[in-house]
Amino acid sequence: MKCSLKKIMKVIGIILAIAAAAAAVYLVVKKLQEKKQLAAEGIDDLESFVSCSCLDDEPIVVDDQPAA
Repeated sequence: MKCSLKKIMKVIGIILAIAAAAAAVYLVVKKLQEKKQLAAEGIDDLESFVSCSCLDDEPIVVDDQPAA
């Protein structure tokens, strides 16, 4: 019984390792495609690119008055 449990755990480990490697390859390819698309659009400064919509929000107004 112990031997079969070890084999099952080994197979599960191999499957998890393959899935992790596939996920890593997917993320790398996705990142490279994003950079290629930005280069095609003419955005040269990739370091300052923000890929979220956080810049679309309304600006935050801060009062410059000291707290009482």
